[in-house]
Amino acid sequence: METIQKELGDSDEQQVNAMLEQSKQKNWGEKMQDTFEKEVKKLRRMNPHSPEYATQQNYLDTLLDLPWNEYSEDNYDIHHAQAILDKDHYGMEKIKERIIEYLSVLKIKATTPQHSTQPIHNASPCNAPILCLYGPPGVGKTSLGRSIAEALGRKYARISLGGLHDESEIRGHRRTYIGAMPGRIIENIRKAKTCNPVFVLDEIDKIGADYKGDPTSALLEVLDPEQNNTFHDNYLDVDYDLSKVLFIATANTLDTIPRPLLDRMELIEMTGYLQEEKEEIAKRHLLPKELENHGLKASQLKLKKSIIASIIDGYTRESGVRGLERKIAAICRKVVT
Repeated sequence: METIQKELGDSDEQQVNAMLEQSKQKNWGEKMQDTFEKEVKKLRRMNPHSPEYATQQNYLDTLLDLPWNEYSEDNYDIHHAQAILDKDHYGMEKIKERIIEYLSVLKIKATTPQHSTQPIHNASPCNAPILCLYGPPGVGKTSLGRSIAEALGRKYARISLGGLHDESEIRGHRRTYIGAMPGRIIENIRKAKTCNPVFVLDEIDKIGADYKGDPTSALLEVLDPEQNNTFHDNYLDVDYDLSKVLFIATANTLDTIPRPLLDRMELIEMTGYLQEEKEEIAKRHLLPKELENHGLKASQLKLKKSIIASIIDGYTRESGVRGLERKIAAICRKVVT
């Protein structure tokens, strides 16, 4: 049988050999390489037609797909970062200042003499801060994550936690279950293909809890700078380093977030906009966006400052700018019609 399989070219054996070759290219250390080779030996002992074979093969593929000590190069140009943050969002001075501070720390650690011979991400660890932006709806908390990723030159990942009530969504399922898969944190890092993306945890205040477990408690390990360098996903069953991921959580209120979770995050309040700020946002961002959405040229619709002010004052009583955006869209539709 063996001779016949060799003559025919056994595709399963070729796949296993290809996996082993790929594993030698990974930058994951000797201990992890030994673990991987043990799992490959298990795979070789299995019958290729058994259901466990496919499960084991998927597991090994997941390990190979994950980035291990692979980092995207940060863009250390402070002026560039400030320009991008200012272009995308008006106001929000506190959060912009915090991002610029973080970038400055990374830059100075990369250029100090004792670290200059090493790659930047291997300089003495500068764990990414874990920020929680809280404030009323429509003030731009979620969209800020994308701007921060662009400013730092990093990959962007986002999960919405609203209505999540199963702990295994965060930590993954054990491999003994049929259809087991890693948790959403590991899955998104696998998609981002780097160990240091900007990761937005949206609506962290709207997580539920039921008999399947409490996801907020599972998040304690993810969001604790002391613990997340050895994050344990049930599916991977090996420790994974999340300390270089820049986590940004967003919430409308802090009342429903448990105290231990709040304690692990740096809270930044995003209050509603003032009348003058809303006018600027409408002029710089909302009007050009809605003109484009409705196929209008800039010359076909111009709104004076006084008109924008009266829309804000008389029609949109809100902290954010979503209602204002809807009113401008309604004007655009009338002009088009």
